Amino acid sequence: MAEELLGTYGSPLYVYDSDILNQTIAHITKSFKYPETRFYFATVTNGNIALLKVFKNAHWGLHANTPGDIYLGLSAGFAPDSIIYSGTNLNREEIEQVLSWGVTTLNLDSLAQVQLLCEVCSSLKNTAGKGKNLNTFSRLNQLDIGLRLNVGGESRIGVRLQDFNTAIAIAKNVGLEISGLHFYRGTGTNATKAFTDAIDEVLVAAQNLPHWKYIDFGGGFGYPYNHQGIAFDWELFGGEIIQRISNLDRTIKLIIEPGRAAIASCGTLLAKVVSVKWQDNKQILGVDSTVGNIAVPSVYGGYREIISWKNHSPKYITDICGNTTYSRDYLGKNCQLPSLEMGDIIGILDVGAYGYAMSSHFLHRPKPGEVLLENSQHRLIRNREDYSVLLTNQIW
Repeated sequence: MAEELLGTYGSPLYVYDSDILNQTIAHITKSFKYPETRFYFATVTNGNIALLKVFKNAHWGLHANTPGDIYLGLSAGFAPDSIIYSGTNLNREEIEQVLSWGVTTLNLDSLAQVQLLCEVCSSLKNTAGKGKNLNTFSRLNQLDIGLRLNVGGESRIGVRLQDFNTAIAIAKNVGLEISGLHFYRGTGTNATKAFTDAIDEVLVAAQNLPHWKYIDFGGGFGYPYNHQGIAFDWELFGGEIIQRISNLDRTIKLIIEPGRAAIASCGTLLAKVVSVKWQDNKQILGVDSTVGNIAVPSVYGGYREIISWKNHSPKYITDICGNTTYSRDYLGKNCQLPSLEMGDIIGILDVGAYGYAMSSHFLHRPKPGEVLLENSQHRLIRNREDYSVLLTNQIW
């Protein structure tokens, strides 16, 4: 299959398996046996429209970290009320844009953002009185405003508990309510205990909101790129948070925002070997891709599992190097692979999250294409770039 795909679409190539993606979505969904649970995919990890539609067909919503995320979600057919914005540091024009798109749930991370949203809403009310922005104004009464909880005091994200009353007062001043609380543990946390240990603290904090309607136990769920490592236990987490919520004196909505945990495993980056050399017993493979096509180590921990379709023995310690002269252009180091030849194919696994989404034109290499496997067929879902993309928007 790998040879057929590269023969059809060229190399390198991102390949996504819809069966794996749907299985992961189903596993996460079934781990929360609470009727008021809603799932929102964090599109910051992968914004391909064809993949977003897989989540839409599974009845998930979309979590947006930026206005660009919202734009992609709307383009994929998500209704505005199925998109939640949980981000940081929007300017006035961006807040106006988000509201004009019809998004009605916004989790804000500072008193300044609450103040700015309220100023925009007040302005919309004034212009509505003059017959302008009537559609946007009509949705203001549907707004659900949440606070992103600052955990530990040192995170740059979130509102501190002691500032809740100020945020509530700012909103009340323009006739709005703070009705939700968003918890963000941090990027790529695999330890289930890091989330379960925070449940009680988050629920206690939420009860300081007099109009509390939802808890957004948001993103940051990790993925074990090293398959021998710790994996997040969705069933354990789902069971524990539902047990706590069920003991509350009110019915609230539970929102879960998986990103990489939902989509990482379905993606593989295929590349061809274009050079082989040996340093004693160490194999150095040059491939026709670059580190610019996979996420930086700070995002995925510096490890990717890499496979070949040659399974003969013995295996050798192998470095996989990209097609630039950048000294750190390693797609993998100290891998165990058999001796390979020019034209052989390698697969870099688990690139569904922060693969294409963080790919770049570093050293002026165009980006690969993307292909989706579904129903025993394959189809192109993003064209391969050519060199003309390097001139886009340039003026000379």
